Amino acid sequence: MSAVDLDDVLDALFLPLAQGFVATPAHADDARRGAFLRARAGAWLTRWRDAFACVQTFKPFADALERSGARLVDVAPPSAPLVLCLPPRQRDEARALFAQAVRVAASGGVVVACQPNNEGARSGAADLERLAGALQGASRHKCRVYWTSPLDARVDAALVAEWGALDAVRPIAGGAWLSRPGLFAWDRVDAASALLAEHLPPALGPRVADLGAGFGYLACEIVRRCAGVETLDLYEAEARAREPAEANLLAALAASQRAIATAFLWHDVTRGLPRRYDAIVSNPPFHQGRADDPGLGRAFIESAASALEPRGVLLLVANRHLAYEATLATRFATVRVLVERDGFKVIEAKEPRA
Repeated sequence: MSAVDLDDVLDALFLPLAQGFVATPAHADDARRGAFLRARAGAWLTRWRDAFACVQTFKPFADALERSGARLVDVAPPSAPLVLCLPPRQRDEARALFAQAVRVAASGGVVVACQPNNEGARSGAADLERLAGALQGASRHKCRVYWTSPLDARVDAALVAEWGALDAVRPIAGGAWLSRPGLFAWDRVDAASALLAEHLPPALGPRVADLGAGFGYLACEIVRRCAGVETLDLYEAEARAREPAEANLLAALAASQRAIATAFLWHDVTRGLPRRYDAIVSNPPFHQGRADDPGLGRAFIESAASALEPRGVLLLVANRHLAYEATLATRFATVRVLVERDGFKVIEAKEPRA
C-alpha cells in the first residue's frame, strides 16, 4: 500500500470501532452487515470478520481475504449501516470510491476511511467532507482515519452522482482507446508497452498470452501486428480492467476481420498460469505502493517459463535498471536484448527450462 505498514493502516481504520466512536454492525443479520470497500486482510478479521462484506477487485488481495475467511462479495451490497474504505492514491478513482461508499451507507449510515498521511489523507478527508458534511477524525501510525456523522440531508446528492461517474470507462489518447482511472498508465499508451509492440514478430503464435494486460493495449497490438495468432488470453489482476480491455479487444478484432479466440482471465500471474502457450508477452508490474519490487517481474518470468511450450518464446519489456537477466538465464536457454531505448529494454527469451 505505502511506506506505512498495512497492518498499521488497518489498525488506524478500525480505531473508531475499537474505541466505540462508531457502532459495529450486527454480525448475524445479512441486511445489517457492514461493507468494506477495497478491503484488505489483516488482524481485524479476528474480531470483526462476520460484521463486514468485503469488496476487493485486485486478485492477490481478494485471494488473501478469501484465505483468511473473510466474507468476500463481487459487488457492494445496495445498503449498509457502516461502510469502510481504503481510498487509492489516484484522485478520480478515490472520489468515485467515496461516492460509492456514501451511496451504500445511504440515509443514517456512516462512512469511515483511512489513508497514510503521505498518500492523500488530507485531500481525501476534504473530499469526503464535501460529499457528506463535517467529519470526525483521529491520527494513528502516521495515518489519518476520518468518518462521517450518520448520513442525512447534508449529503450533496449531485456531487455524489458526479463523482460516482468518475469510475466510468472513458476514451483516452484522442479516442483511440478506452480506459478508466486507477489502471496502470490509465490515461495514455505506456511508453514501454509501445516499445514492445514495435518489436512483436508477425509470426508470433498460435497460442499467445498477455500477462498484466491492463486496458488491453498490447493484446490489441498483437491482433494488429501478428498474423499467426489463433488464440489470445489476457491475464490481469485488476478486475476493473476487464470492461475497457474487452471493449478495446473487440474493436481490434473487428478492424482486423480475424477470428481469434480471446479470453480475459482475472488472475494472479505470480501464482502460475492454468494454460500452456507458444508465446507470452508482458510488461510486468514492478511495484506495489511506491517502492520498486523486482520480485514481481521475476515471478512473472517464472510463471511464463513454466507455461510455455518447449520451443516457446517470452517477449518482455522492462525499465533498464531492473535486473531480470539472472532469472531469465536460469529459466531460458536463449536470452537476448532486442532493443534498449528511452530507459527501457525489450528482451526475447526462448526455449524455457524446467
